[in-house]
Amino acid sequence: MYFSEDLIEEIRLQNDIVSVISGYVRLQRRGSNYFGLCPFHNEKSPSFCVNPGKQTYHCFGCGAGGSVFSFIMQYENYTFQEAVHLLADRGGISLPQEEYSEEVRRERDLKTSVMELNKTAAKFYYYQLRSPQGKRGMDYLKNRALSDETMKHFGLGYAGPDGTLLYRYLKKQGISDQLLKDSGLMQVNERQGMYDKFWNRVMFPIMDINHRVIGFGGRVMGDGKPKYLNSPETVVFDKGRNLYGLNFARSSREKYLLVCEGYMDVIALHQAGFTNSVASLGTALTSQHATILKRYTDEAILTYDSDEAGIRAALRAIPLLKEAGVSTRVLHMDPCKDPDEFIKAYGADAFRERISRAENSFLFELSVMEKSYDMKDPDGKTRFFQAVAAKIAGMELEIERENYIEAVVARYQTSYEGLRKMVLNTLMQGTPARTASRSTVEREHRERDRRGEKDSGILKSQRLILTRLVEYPALFATVSACIRPEDFSDGLYREVAAMLYGQLENNQVNPARIVNHFTEPEQQRQVAQIFNTDLPTETVGEQEKAIIDSIRLIIRHAMDQRKAALDPTDMKGLQDWMTESKKRQDDLKGLHISLPRGKE
Repeated sequence: MYFSEDLIEEIRLQNDIVSVISGYVRLQRRGSNYFGLCPFHNEKSPSFCVNPGKQTYHCFGCGAGGSVFSFIMQYENYTFQEAVHLLADRGGISLPQEEYSEEVRRERDLKTSVMELNKTAAKFYYYQLRSPQGKRGMDYLKNRALSDETMKHFGLGYAGPDGTLLYRYLKKQGISDQLLKDSGLMQVNERQGMYDKFWNRVMFPIMDINHRVIGFGGRVMGDGKPKYLNSPETVVFDKGRNLYGLNFARSSREKYLLVCEGYMDVIALHQAGFTNSVASLGTALTSQHATILKRYTDEAILTYDSDEAGIRAALRAIPLLKEAGVSTRVLHMDPCKDPDEFIKAYGADAFRERISRAENSFLFELSVMEKSYDMKDPDGKTRFFQAVAAKIAGMELEIERENYIEAVVARYQTSYEGLRKMVLNTLMQGTPARTASRSTVEREHRERDRRGEKDSGILKSQRLILTRLVEYPALFATVSACIRPEDFSDGLYREVAAMLYGQLENNQVNPARIVNHFTEPEQQRQVAQIFNTDLPTETVGEQEKAIIDSIRLIIRHAMDQRKAALDPTDMKGLQDWMTESKKRQDDLKGLHISLPRGKE
């Protein structure tokens, strides 16, 4: 749904950025700004700055930044529309009602009803576990060394041996049989009628990223089958699109996510302090799971069981994660079977040390593949390296191929030139077309952009001028007489400059409104960076000199760009350029900048 800029501004005005972010991050005032530990990366010294005057935030460590809307989007992983709804509700602002078709309205109402029913069922199971009837379930969880706090954190519960207990409880609440059936909490057959899907099981509520219960998993007590049972797919639950524990893991400041096989592994890891752990829901990792993971991290560490099934699961997951643009490593837990067992045996510090030694996924694949060849036989060894060369040849980037050739040579002590020739021969013979995944290409572009931006003095000068105009609006008359918006770089910088100039011409300075004009998180981050640029100058005089130097550089760059765009045969255009260039240089001769003394 489209929201007007005026409405967005009204919502922003009702949600002071310091007040909102203080609900997520502990902030301390330092001068006119507030600082805290960045929630988007792991750090020990606060580099996360919230500026109440600009109503923006910026992390000087990882570069995260934006307005109150982009903070909610980044922290909660919300879309812009979802952030608008949350902040509107927080500010007591009514949003325009969307028009829904009858069919859409029915589906929306059904989803709401099923969510409420799941919440009621979760509370019922939670109570049952802590009642005398739940002793068997409680004993099981205690024997798994789970604390009361952990059980509460994950909302663990118990479904007793009576297979109609929940059904009878919900019927007393006036719930219809049709809704009970749609919820997935019940099963129906001709002989028994309607009865509980889960009974004689410890219950694990499955939550979406907003902590809403969308389904359940149950672990049977005793030797019954199946050992683990999940809710069927419903209007709110799709096991291929959800990950257990992600509602907590998404707030972790670690740069990677630990991907496990089951509920207990996730819970044990969270209890041990590894709150960045998630698991798929009774199914192998899918491409949809990989896409979800990419929204939260650039790196996944697979912590699957060390048995044959766990190895197969890792081999299936690796290409899916690579296609999604997620770098992958594999954690080895020998001599233990799974993370839960490892932590009980060796402790959290040993597990963290194993994480630091997790194996590159490509090298892990080779170690598994190696077992299919007789490496003591020359022919077998040759066939192995031919297979390795084929895998390397399938990589899309030359530098990537070179890096892995070097890694294989180091591991297997083979000839660099020999393996490289094998790879080149495979490429010359023709391999399946290598199409760079969209996420890979986008990541490369972003990295190139960031490197270029970091190395470019002109962009830093442009950011400095825009930052100073926000901080010292009185400079506008002097700066605008020298620099026009079109003098700024194409794209984002020029658009931001034009908007800020428009505000200053009307005696208004509202950087947060400019940030909110952009709905893409990456653009908002860049705009926030533009308005939070500084130089390591100590005195006011040094700052004034930096502004003058920046103005000169921007003008010179703008004129050079215009000259480069001229047709060499356009003599009139060249003459006009020379005239304008001289005039602008003359205008700079008497340029004087005066900043207030004693201002923080």
